[in-house]
Formats: sequence, structure tokens, C-alpha cells
Amino acid sequence: MIRIGILGYGNLGKGVESAIAHNPDTALTAIFTRRNPESIQPLTKGVQVCKADDIAKYKDDIDVLILCGGSATDLPVQTPNVAKYFNVIDSFDTHANIPQHFSNVDKAAKENGKLALISCGWDPGMFSLNRVYAESVLPGGATYTFWGKGVSQGHSDAIRRIKGVVDARQYTVPVESALEAVRSGSNPSLTTRQKHTRECYVVVEEGADKASIEKQIKEMPNYFADYDTTVNFISLEELKEKHNGIPHGGFVIRSGKTGASDEYNNVIEYSLKLDSNPAFTSSVLVAYARAVYRMSKEGKSGCITVLDVAPAYLSPMDGAELRAKML
Repeated sequence: MIRIGILGYGNLGKGVESAIAHNPDTALTAIFTRRNPESIQPLTKGVQVCKADDIAKYKDDIDVLILCGGSATDLPVQTPNVAKYFNVIDSFDTHANIPQHFSNVDKAAKENGKLALISCGWDPGMFSLNRVYAESVLPGGATYTFWGKGVSQGHSDAIRRIKGVVDARQYTVPVESALEAVRSGSNPSLTTRQKHTRECYVVVEEGADKASIEKQIKEMPNYFADYDTTVNFISLEELKEKHNGIPHGGFVIRSGKTGASDEYNNVIEYSLKLDSNPAFTSSVLVAYARAVYRMSKEGKSGCITVLDVAPAYLSPMDGAELRAKML
């Protein structure tokens, strides 16, 4: 039985709790929160809810700690800190900052003999794998990634961190004409701005400077600065009524040629359509927690990503069963 801890009990943390219940070889040991532990009512009977500040006390009781904070400000600090005490896994999704985050976590994990897997989910994560597989199979060609239409948890969280913002939802929307051009196999040259738009629905405090908030959103590096972004200020009631769900999805498409004279056209497409972004992301996290547990038992330490994990480590099936049923 793999003993799992959860740090952070928002949408992702609750999703991880549900995903653990679907995996019989895993068990939820404890939930750690920055809120008052007494205010948390987990679904799992008997599970401990503890203060995040006390997390180091539980280092011998947890096999893998899953971090469920945001990429903007939580994970860059939390992951290297707790990797000193636990094998950990996070869903850090600020692509441009992954190399630095990897370096910081790798140092902390190696110094303490722990294994840490970062940037796990569907992108980065499942989409990353499909980009590598497709580019390896079709070395001559072009790869395109489209996200949405759906709510980005990381981008929504980044907006909520702006002073004066009460709540927010951010939708990533593929540009349909760009998507059609890619599927045709014509290998178009597309800028970031040509592939997606971003739609923001923002609730602000009474008297907040909307013009300043809109400017901060549209100019935010790594999130909105490179996109055509629309900011809509709405009431909290409208946000709850019309933007309560967290759907998402997207496509990884690789088009390339094969044959002695490049005479054959090929298109590889991988797609996801998700009713709930955090519920699916959390399912990926729990599968990779199994891999982290197994690899740590083999003596692996330091930082890794999904690109370093063989598929067999993810499955509860053993090698013989995998070969009989999956190969």
C-alpha cells in the first residue's frame, strides 16, 4: 500500500483524494493545509488534517507527497522545501520556468536522498510525452500544441493573485483556422498569438481599479503578454452561475513526411476532452505517484519528469499482465 499525503486542499487536492479512492494500492494518510485544519472536511473517513507548518513531522509516515498548490507562487517555494523530507510530485506548469524549477528541486532532493517528479499532469505531462513520441517517430516535420477551449487553473490562479481580484476564470481558446491548417498537414508557421486567444472573467473588490487590473493581466509575462487577451469584469453571482465548471482539453499534432523522397504525408494527433481539469490532472498525479514510489524503492533520487518514467511504472499491473493485455 502506497501511503500518500496531500499538500493543499483546493480543487486539485480534492481531486487527488478522489483519485486515490480509485486506486486500491494507494491510501491517503494525511492532508496538509495552510487553513485551519478544523475547517477541512475530507471525504476520506479517519484521514488526518494537519497544519502545513507541521509537515516535516510526518516524514516517516508518507511514501509520496503530492503538492496541489499553484505554479505562480506556491510550488516554486514549496516543492524544493518539502523535497528535503519526502518523495514528492507536483504539477508545476509554467513551461518557461521548468528548467529553473527542476534545478532547484533536484538540488534539494539529491542532498536528502529523495525522489521528486515535477510538472506532472496533462500539459506538461501527457502532452509532453506525445510530443516526444511523435517527434521521435517523425523526425522531419512540425509539432503543434493547442489547448482548450477550457479553463486554465494556473492562469486563473495567476489572475486571482492580483491585488483587488476576488475571483477569476481564464479560458484558453484555439484559433479554429489555425487548427484546420495544421490538420491539413501543410505545416503552417504560426506565432503564439495566431494559435490561441485568452478570455478572462474577473470579479473585483468594490472600488478596485479595473483599468490597472486589466493592464496587469494583459502584460503578465509567461501567462498573457504573448496572446490576444480579453478581460471581462463580471459579478460574483454571474461567475458562479456561468463559469462554475472547470473543463479543458486540447490537441498535440505532429505532421511529417516519410519515404525515400518524402513522398508520404503523416499526421499524428493526440487529443483530450476533459469535463474537469483538476479531476483529470489529479488522476495523472496519482498514477505517477505510484511510479515515484517504485523508483524510489530502487534507489533513484533527485528530480525527474514524466519523460524519465517508463510506462510500466505507472500501471498497477505487473510485467507479465502488461505484456499479455496491453502490448
